[in-house]
Amino acid sequence: QVQLVESGGGLVQAGDSLRLSCAASGRTFSQYAMGWFRQAPGKEREFVGAINWSGIWTSYADSVQGRFTISRDNAKNTVYLRMNRLKPEDTAVYYCAARNTGMGATRQFEYLYWGQGTQVTVSS
Repeated sequence: QVQLVESGGGLVQAGDSLRLSCAASGRTFSQYAMGWFRQAPGKEREFVGAINWSGIWTSYADSVQGRFTISRDNAKNTVYLRMNRLKPEDTAVYYCAARNTGMGATRQFEYLYWGQGTQVTVSS
């Protein structure tokens, strides 16, 4: 069982940066691929970015490519999402998720464990 707790969300202005963190419980964090997803009001949850167990492989949604960076610190059981040049359309609840395998993935059904989410609001 893995528990995930996101933090770092908040209210920012367009063009600002934020770094989200996702702290995971358990001693096997380094074996899990991790992903970030988001859900805007009235919309379905969508993929943002993902990282494999070692951090060598990453993948991003087209809408955030070049602005967002996902990374992980296995010694701290934490995955991060650095968000630069934020836009109002990035406003959403951001969720981190963990797979029960080290291989990265981009589809929600491939993730077994989910956090409760953290709100990011970008004003124009």
